Amino acid sequence: MAHPRAGQPATEADLIDLDAVINAYYDITPDVDNPDQQVVFGTSGHRGASLDGAFNDLHIAATTQAIVEYRRAAGIRGPLYLGKDTHALSGPAWLTAIEVLAAHDVAVRTEPDNEFTPTPAVSRAIVVHNRDHTDAKADGIVVTPSHNPPRDGGFKYNPPHGGPADSEVTSVIAARANELMRTPEQISRISYEKVAGDIGRWDFLGRYCDDLASVLDLDAIREQNILIGADPMGGASVGYWGYIAENLGLNLTVVNPEVDPRWAFMTLDTDGKIRMDCSSPNAMASLIRNRDAYQIAIGNDADADRHGIVTPDAGLMNPNHYLAVAIGYLFTHREWGRTAGVGKTLVSSSMIDRVAADHGLNLVEVPVGFKWFVPGLGTGEIGFGGEESAGASFLAKDGSTWTTDKDGILLALLASEIQAVTHRSPSQLYADLTEKHGAPAYRRVDAPANRTQKEKLAALSADDVTATELAGSPITGVLTHAPGNGAAIGGLKVTTADGWFAARPSGTEDVYKIYAESFRGDEHVAEILSQAQVLVDDVLAG
Repeated sequence: MAHPRAGQPATEADLIDLDAVINAYYDITPDVDNPDQQVVFGTSGHRGASLDGAFNDLHIAATTQAIVEYRRAAGIRGPLYLGKDTHALSGPAWLTAIEVLAAHDVAVRTEPDNEFTPTPAVSRAIVVHNRDHTDAKADGIVVTPSHNPPRDGGFKYNPPHGGPADSEVTSVIAARANELMRTPEQISRISYEKVAGDIGRWDFLGRYCDDLASVLDLDAIREQNILIGADPMGGASVGYWGYIAENLGLNLTVVNPEVDPRWAFMTLDTDGKIRMDCSSPNAMASLIRNRDAYQIAIGNDADADRHGIVTPDAGLMNPNHYLAVAIGYLFTHREWGRTAGVGKTLVSSSMIDRVAADHGLNLVEVPVGFKWFVPGLGTGEIGFGGEESAGASFLAKDGSTWTTDKDGILLALLASEIQAVTHRSPSQLYADLTEKHGAPAYRRVDAPANRTQKEKLAALSADDVTATELAGSPITGVLTHAPGNGAAIGGLKVTTADGWFAARPSGTEDVYKIYAESFRGDEHVAEILSQAQVLVDDVLAG
């Protein structure tokens, strides 16, 4: 059930105490024997709150040195691209990382102190460097908890492929970081004041934005003079949208250029928290209210790896709907060849399956986590990779790699290209898809779960499903491994001819998630969810 103030403006009582959050980063020493205060990499890096002893100076110093040791062992000798978002803890963690990297003579390339860098800009910098330098490969770190609430911090590592590190890499880094937390005297660092003048500053913004013409039809957007409203939602894309408006000739207005690490201007998310989730109608309420002011309105989360698309005729598009439209459009307006497949996570809508089949495309279904798309985006075997949580990327116009991490700016601008070229909004094009393939009802339920409960859910197996029917339809599959790459789901998916559900623990928050979809309408998807909930309750009670 939604919080009674969901979608309403935040009040003073909803805001974090900045001094308390930042002081806790330095003052609290984590308990290394407490699993909740150890370094743990989820699907998108290590995240936590300084006030909880889960994201503090020692965590970041230890993790950075563990990354240094990993890259040394892996023979990574090029520069390390370092970016940060606008969360209160990102600045302090960025400083900690620089102090450790400098002590180990790592060639850092980062933004000026008072600037911010989206995740896709770091990924793009790594991809371009390693395309042009075959000897000394580069890697990167992004200091961000993405769309998490303002009290949280996050720290992600991107190896030389430019995308999120896989579990084989992060498990090594996390294990070593936790060892170093027990022996902090082994961590080398030099104060920022001593090294600030020697740190390499990098123009992420200009290089990324000026390269957009290689991946998007900006000429079409300019020629049709598409009226665009871009809301950075107080995140790292704020300077990027300003640059795009001023330098790329688009009719684009930055709706809210304010940066406030408390996010006082936000409307509350569904659970009553401040969360920069551009796929949430409640978090995006302000932009949705102004949807008639623009042909295409767009939003990004704090590190701009996610996108939200708002149209006058439909409001905020469901992320699954937009992914299906983007796939149908791109594979008919790019010359990538038939070898380029469609990557989707197994909790994304089956509408994508039907669109891919309609175009004769190879569908690659993988577990949750953008890291699974990295190899294919790097080789061109995947033309488009997208997650149900509004994260995606795709190849450049010539079929080369654009980014191997999610790119919310790219997907946001693609909506304007679609409008310019087809003369129809993405939501209108989705209506066409439903007329052809049916209209799926899709729902997701989140509920609190502690570490032990999440471990139980991750261990779900086919043996936990004894039923032969799901909501009146014969069960056609019980999956614990993704069909696209054979990787473990970390949960379970049950399918029928006209619906499915998946249950899994979140890799970024202390919740579990149940996803369900039906092509038979809202009542049927509710029945699927009800049966899925019984299964999860039984597992948690066991």
